[in-house]
Amino acid sequence: MADTEGPVTVSDLPITFQVKYLGQSDARGLWGIKHTRKPVDLMVAAAKALPPGEMLPIVKLTITVEGVHLETLNHGTKRDEFEHMTVFFNIESISYGVQDLVYTRVFSMIIVKDNADVKGLNPFECHAFVCESRNAARRLTYSLAAAFQDYSRRVKEKQTTPELDERPPSQKPKKRFAIDLRTPEEIEADLETEA
Repeated sequence: MADTEGPVTVSDLPITFQVKYLGQSDARGLWGIKHTRKPVDLMVAAAKALPPGEMLPIVKLTITVEGVHLETLNHGTKRDEFEHMTVFFNIESISYGVQDLVYTRVFSMIIVKDNADVKGLNPFECHAFVCESRNAARRLTYSLAAAFQDYSRRVKEKQTTPELDERPPSQKPKKRFAIDLRTPEEIEADLETEA
């Protein structure tokens, strides 16, 4: 396998991708392709409906052991064409990541918003990105998996050495997250079996 294919390990992080930002949309659940499919369909439809000459923002997406950092890039375009955006999603706030099964160049992830405790507000947000290729979307998924793996290791370390975590037991969050490493074809086959 080439350096740009296959599994990514924690030692490969940070890793940066140049992608097009499809946008964000509410998601109905914490994890699972069933919660990213509809938002991705809506965002792709909105992107296809953009007026001629208007394009999706190009962002630098960097995955580190701490989370996902997004920054808008301006490649030779007028500075005011895109609003400059710099966002960081802490690894604790990301609950799911997957390569889409219909649009295989699309990577999406579910973020649990800070307002999750506010009654009536949807705490789940799906963010989607168009990658250069299907393999790039796959590599992005593997990269987030490596960050999740490192986060899981750190959480387990704190559980086995409680003195590292000074919070009372009632305030220690139990985080749940998932990464779907199946190929789009495998996901589709499993969905057909469930139906």
